[in-house]
Amino acid sequence: MSTSDLEQLIGRYDAAWNAHDVEAIVGMHSPDMVFENHTAGERVVGDDVRGHIAQIFENWPDLAFAGRRLLVRDELVVSEWTASATDRQGRRLEWDGVDIFSFADGLVSRKDVYSAAHRPRVLSE
Repeated sequence: MSTSDLEQLIGRYDAAWNAHDVEAIVGMHSPDMVFENHTAGERVVGDDVRGHIAQIFENWPDLAFAGRRLLVRDELVVSEWTASATDRQGRRLEWDGVDIFSFADGLVSRKDVYSAAHRPRVLSE
């Protein structure tokens, strides 16, 4: 895939995450997709990724991401972002993170997530 193709794919992928559109997200995954959140110690593969993402949106109904930087090299993309959401106590939280994407046949085959979610900034109480 060209740099432009990868940038466009990640643009659609990010938009689907912000829309909480699980079907659009998994439609951009390869069948053997690996989703690994290293901060949370979670690793999900293949068909289980759909349910895992749906659970994320259920737990964080107002979860949103703002992209900060995007680095594209060959078939590897690094996306730096800031996430925001409201926790169950009603506090508005914000944290930073990085996603590292790998691709196969024009689809996301792996997403590794590293974030400061264990130390979010409390924006409001």
